[in-house]
Amino acid sequence: MAASLGGKSTTLRSGVKDEFVKVRKRELEKLTTEVMQLREFLPRVLNGNLIEMLHKARAAGTMKERIAQEQEQLRQECLHLQSRLDAVQSECQKEREEKLLLREQLWQSSAELQQQADFCSDLGASACSLLWTCSAGEDVVTLWVAQGKLQSFLTVAGQTLESFVKSLDEEVNAQSEDYNTHEHQFVLGLAGVITNVAAVTCGRNYLSSSAHVLLDTLMRLLELMKPGVFPKLKVLMLMALYNVSINVKGLKYISENPGLLPLISTLLEDGDWEVCLHSLRLLQSVLLEEELLVPLGSSLLDPDLLARISQLTSSLQPSVKLAAQQTLEDLQTHQQGQGSKPTSF
Repeated sequence: MAASLGGKSTTLRSGVKDEFVKVRKRELEKLTTEVMQLREFLPRVLNGNLIEMLHKARAAGTMKERIAQEQEQLRQECLHLQSRLDAVQSECQKEREEKLLLREQLWQSSAELQQQADFCSDLGASACSLLWTCSAGEDVVTLWVAQGKLQSFLTVAGQTLESFVKSLDEEVNAQSEDYNTHEHQFVLGLAGVITNVAAVTCGRNYLSSSAHVLLDTLMRLLELMKPGVFPKLKVLMLMALYNVSINVKGLKYISENPGLLPLISTLLEDGDWEVCLHSLRLLQSVLLEEELLVPLGSSLLDPDLLARISQLTSSLQPSVKLAAQQTLEDLQTHQQGQGSKPTSF
């Protein structure tokens, strides 16, 4: 700054060049005074709230930038998830189509399997019926025993009978009179073959000495079957046991089973007259062997057993009535009755 000789103006240098602007001293002093006043009063004007608002505005701007970044990141993630969703939906649709195809194949396989099962059941029933018929010939059973192939058949037959009896729906079958299905005929055929084998002397001897497991199975299955359930099968199994009881060894083995008399007592309440008849015949066979009466002891005089036999003496079936009367006489006298004969069915 330079002052003129007159002292009334001031010259200012401006820019890089040596240029000056003349300003009156009074105006410069006025400008200086205004600047000083601004410095003094500016803090009063810009109070704390305004400053705080400026800080908040600055923070809001920063937050806005961060939110924008987060939104962009979320948008990218959303696009990624949408892409994955589209891929999963496509895969799900593919799996659904495959599932429908597999279900259709399963239905076809089930239908084919049912057809095969029906065929095998029909074939088994027919084969067992034919075998049952063949076993009625004494020479056929004799040949079977001589060939030594009877044991495998008896094992399979016992297991099949046990599996069948345990799978019976007793509530349904107790009210059903129809036992003509292939499965029922198959099981009846197996039991019929066993009965006819036991009706032949060599077959009876074989069962008495080499088929104790089968005999135990027959008695156990008779115990499992409820009254009124599949009486035809019960009759065949009782006939088989009766035929075996004609053999002394067979009768001794059957009589040694502690559940024999309770089983007979239960079967006498079955309601089917044929079951009652063959139960009485089995009991008569036991009573015919005097040596077996001593170990049986008081079991033969069980009041429930005697009461049930007494009731059967009034049966409308002549054969049941006669068998009940004879059994009562045998129990009362403990004497040997008429000889037993093998039965074929």
